[in-house]
Amino acid sequence: MNNDPKAWEVLQSEYLIRKPWLTARRDCVRLPNGTENHEYYILEYPDWVNVIAITEDGKFIMERQYRHGLRRTDYEICAGVCEKGETPLESAQRELYEETGFGEGKWTRLMSISPNSSTTTNLCHCFLAQNVRRVSGQHLEDTEDIAVHLMTTEDVRTLLLNNEIKQALMLAPLWRYFAERHLI
Repeated sequence: MNNDPKAWEVLQSEYLIRKPWLTARRDCVRLPNGTENHEYYILEYPDWVNVIAITEDGKFIMERQYRHGLRRTDYEICAGVCEKGETPLESAQRELYEETGFGEGKWTRLMSISPNSSTTTNLCHCFLAQNVRRVSGQHLEDTEDIAVHLMTTEDVRTLLLNNEIKQALMLAPLWRYFAERHLI
């Protein structure tokens, strides 16, 4: 017997804003029990990527960047948007190269996770890049100000245990990496 919750019926959809970095729509939906919600808001985004990158000598490539939403500067792993025409792996490799100047190495897909399955339409594809090396300088966009830090496993472990990384989409693959290797 399948008792999984059923999909909602979309009665009407209206786009409220369509900008390069923000597309928002309001759906009028009917739940399986007949209840109607006339103001259910959805944010449409392209898929995202992030990368746990580790150098040939075992250092984690971490970034520090100001995030205006929380109005703070924090440590993060490399991340970005999947551009049209790119696979998630190609996007991840491009983002690592642009943001840090590192590349090559052995790449493994760790997981794909939802930023918020209730209100967003995209996935974040998480990768592990091992034995990467510096192949150039950074190639930042005008809106980016990123400092690159090479950190030891213990440094990153301390960041995790002290709650010093705030971005949940970056915490999930980091915690998985550390848990699978019994580093926590």
